[in-house]
Amino acid sequence: MRLSRTVSSRLLALLAIVALALFQYYGPAPDTPPAAPRNAPASQPAGTTAEHWQAGQWVELSGSVQRLLSDDSEGSRHQRFILRLPEQRTLLIAHNLDLAERVPVRRGDSVRLRGRYERNERGGVIHWTHHDPQGFNSGGWIEHQGVRYQ
Repeated sequence: MRLSRTVSSRLLALLAIVALALFQYYGPAPDTPPAAPRNAPASQPAGTTAEHWQAGQWVELSGSVQRLLSDDSEGSRHQRFILRLPEQRTLLIAHNLDLAERVPVRRGDSVRLRGRYERNERGGVIHWTHHDPQGFNSGGWIEHQGVRYQ
């Protein structure tokens, strides 16, 4: 009877550790996208002006890297840089390094990307520039010098 109680306790502890590990990996993340509205287009083609984008909209765009920022290490790690669009608007790009490889961009480099637009006080941020680890949507990407990072 004593051995059975010890085995049960260890099994319960192991299950708790596995549950915590799964929550850590699959649990809610700050950049988990909400479901897209049914009547919304899947993405906005590159070249469309950013002033008409809606929060949560998938967009495809091109621009040049204006400024490199330090990585955001709170929660999921994100590579950050400021992208200047052809209409001279700038956006923050937040590329999740826990889900995708770092993009070796330098100031002045051209990139093309797909991600989700969110409004902020400085004009907006593009996130979800990586694959969807749960496979609910096609996710995003960043193309730099002929290589797609997703």
